[in-house]
Amino acid sequence: MSKKEYNWQDGAKIGDHTRKKHSVLERYLREYLITRCQIPQQELFRLVLVDAFAGAGLYDDKSHGSPLIFVNLLANTTNEINALRIAKGMRPVRIHCLLLLNDKQEVVELLQKHITPALEHARDVAPGLSIEAEYYSRDFEKLYPLLVDRIQVARCGNVVFNLDQYGYSDVTGGVISDIMRRWQHAEVFLTFAIASLLAFLSPQQTERSIAFDLDLSDRLSQLRENTDTLLNKKEWLGVAERVVFTHFCTCAPYVSPFSIDNPSGWRYWLMHFANSHRARQVYNNVLHEDVSVQAHYGRAGLHMLSYNPEDEMQLYLFDNTSRERAKEALVNEVSSMIAEFGNTLPVTDFYATAYSATPAHTDDIHEAIMENPDIEVIMETGGVRRKATTIRPTDTLELKRQTRLFQTFFSDNKTKTD
Repeated sequence: MSKKEYNWQDGAKIGDHTRKKHSVLERYLREYLITRCQIPQQELFRLVLVDAFAGAGLYDDKSHGSPLIFVNLLANTTNEINALRIAKGMRPVRIHCLLLLNDKQEVVELLQKHITPALEHARDVAPGLSIEAEYYSRDFEKLYPLLVDRIQVARCGNVVFNLDQYGYSDVTGGVISDIMRRWQHAEVFLTFAIASLLAFLSPQQTERSIAFDLDLSDRLSQLRENTDTLLNKKEWLGVAERVVFTHFCTCAPYVSPFSIDNPSGWRYWLMHFANSHRARQVYNNVLHEDVSVQAHYGRAGLHMLSYNPEDEMQLYLFDNTSRERAKEALVNEVSSMIAEFGNTLPVTDFYATAYSATPAHTDDIHEAIMENPDIEVIMETGGVRRKATTIRPTDTLELKRQTRLFQTFFSDNKTKTD
């Protein structure tokens, strides 16, 4: 239901972390729609958008909540997409969105009052868009089975869940796993307070779940006992991120466990779950366009999520300084990944592997590939790419012959000395 600290009846105040979260959602959903509506022959794109903790739609300063943001975004982006398609000589596409909104009954009544003018405006200004809004007032545990049935009736596989809960216990990892399994093109945004998750997990459960690679027992005890004093420390962010990622990494192939950057400390997580590496790729790029929205404390390069408290870690804020540091690591790590796959790796396979463990920007990865003298990018025609901006998913990454001989020699000697 609605976040307990929000008094929608008397006018809810919007927090800085909520503004940042809304910024990410708005930017990402715009890119999502543009990406999904690029096929020239496409005439219809159908989407189910679930806002399970929707709120009343307007804050006390008239800032828009997520439901109104979604409606206005759908209208503006539909017009943007069709203007571009017409300019390219393509037929316009129709976008149909089933918008499922849930909160407490009194909050939903306010939401309907606030969202009705926005829905009418969208119909007037975006002829290529149709929005079917439905309202619910249930606890999420009881709501989810109803959503499953409704989406199955709609016969739509493009499903985006916005799960903006205050604590953690409303939405569990099991529910997210079920969402990702049921719909091939499902994506989930999950917001929660990190302290709530740590309180929800028992010490035994948490320590068992991470015991296979890290011993964080002492640090987890610190998190539970001194959360308020540790929230603004980078080391706390690294430990908490590792716990969160370990807890959720089995829910989807691509999981972004980054916290919302905030001067008062990293108190909230905005996580993105996806089945497609392309979705993760777009999400990463959006974070870099809106710098200092999210934060990561750990390694740079392709293995940023491999947190180890013994390593030298730095804060990654998705800004230019962080990107330069990441690119330095990427130059060497990309060639190592290619070598692991036998010295030749299709770009699509590279993406599928790399984006499971890095928040790096696409441009930085491509530039790192081009800056590595041992890597060639081979086109389908057999030619060699010369510019990072021209790399395509149909290309193949290949280590040059001299490098292969070196790799073989290095591997043989390593085996002999092990």
